Amino acid sequence: MRSFSGGVRRGRRFARAGESGTTVVARSALIGALAALCVGTPALLPTGLAPAGADAPDCRAASVQPVLPASTPLDFAENLGFDAHGNLWVSRVFRNVVQRYDSAGRVTAEVAIDAPGAIRLGPDGALYVVYGDSSAGLLQGAHGSGIVRFDPDADGPVPQPFVTGLGMANGAAFDDAGDLYVADTAHGVVRVRRDGSIDPEWTGGATADGANGIAYHGDSIYVTLYRSATGRIVRIPLGAPRAQTTIAEVTLGALPLTALPDDLTVGSDGMLYDATTTGRVVRIDPAGGGEICTVADLGVPVTSVVTVPGDERSLLVSTATGAVLRIR
Repeated sequence: MRSFSGGVRRGRRFARAGESGTTVVARSALIGALAALCVGTPALLPTGLAPAGADAPDCRAASVQPVLPASTPLDFAENLGFDAHGNLWVSRVFRNVVQRYDSAGRVTAEVAIDAPGAIRLGPDGALYVVYGDSSAGLLQGAHGSGIVRFDPDADGPVPQPFVTGLGMANGAAFDDAGDLYVADTAHGVVRVRRDGSIDPEWTGGATADGANGIAYHGDSIYVTLYRSATGRIVRIPLGAPRAQTTIAEVTLGALPLTALPDDLTVGSDGMLYDATTTGRVVRIDPAGGGEICTVADLGVPVTSVVTVPGDERSLLVSTATGAVLRIR
């Protein structure tokens, strides 16, 4: 098993960015309740409520191993990312901080960011972090969310504004050209150019109600629609954002109801992997056809999923209990 590259250990770092304070409502309350319910239990849902297609075909991982433990009280881990050295960073959304960990699971840096969500390595080597990932951003007229960036190698990283004025920035993904696509749960998908300006024409065509997770693959981005009744995952071509198609619906097996698809990534096999609030990580063929299978049933709400640099066989997932797990 590959361990994370720890690099030179440094003392903890602190900086402040974004607005102060986080309103916890709606989705956060739901996830917190689910997490509290399922801590210490082997499974969150009965078999009859598994995501549709979960057992056909069987693609369960060989092992699920802890990377960072859960904490008490719950220390919600919203998202994960890696810097250019392979160091792991975790968004602690309720504590308004992103943390860097060494291979032994010790915190080696902290950067304070209001309600942080996705953490993504940019083409310039900086880390880009969405802020304002709070349900308060769903309120009418709310525009207090956005993106900051910082140098993870600096002795004291200071987040700098990159994009402001979003509603509820949540997921994020870079394409090969260096453009950043942001899943704004309040307003849809936002295309951000390398200079930090928003492409209004493209963004206006990429309507996606309840956009949450987002991943780039080939000539398209793939987006989970968290608020859709049937757990839709859609494909949006980069060259034609209005030509949106549904490639899968992540539902509860016995009922045509959403399994609450959250964050999304593309694996080394070219498949999509989705973290669900109902406790499973599922695999989806981006070619469409609706084929979904369960990779892992973790028994706690899963908030994000990422690939591991240098390890094509592994995924890391964050959870509502604060734990980070390796699926292999």
